[in-house]
Amino acid sequence: QIHGMPYGNCLLLSDGPVNNSTGIPFFYVTPKDNTVADLLKNPVASLTLPETDGNFCRKNVIDPEDPRCARLTLTGQMVTVPPEEVEFAKQAMFSRHPVVRKWPRSYEWFFMKMNIEHIWLQSWYGEASAIAVEE
Repeated sequence: QIHGMPYGNCLLLSDGPVNNSTGIPFFYVTPKDNTVADLLKNPVASLTLPETDGNFCRKNVIDPEDPRCARLTLTGQMVTVPPEEVEFAKQAMFSRHPVVRKWPRSYEWFFMKMNIEHIWLQSWYGEASAIAVEE
C-alpha cells in the first residue's frame, strides 16, 4: 500500500575509518530490506543527521532532536560502491561498527554510498541554509 511513497529507515553508516572521515556516507545493506529494494529501483534519497556531538546541546542539556540543535540534511543518489572502493567501504564500516562482521552472510550484504547533490543545515528554528557540496 505504500508503493512509490517515501518512508524512513535507520541504517548504519560510516563516512570513513576512525580518524579518516571523508564526508561521503557509506552503508552496508541487504537487498532483502525493503528500503534497499526501493533504492535499487529509485536511488534518490535524503539523510538527516542530528547534532549529537556538538557542545551547544550537550552543554545546555537540550535534546539532540530539538530545533535549536543543528541538523544536517544530505540529498543525492544512492549507488552501489564500485569494486575499486569496496575495500575502503569495508574499512570504513567495520572500523566504526565491528558488529556487522557477525551479521548472517546469507543476507547478501553489499555496500552502497550516497553521491551527495545537496546539503542543508538547519541550526536554529526556521529556514535551512544551503551549503555547497564542495565545502
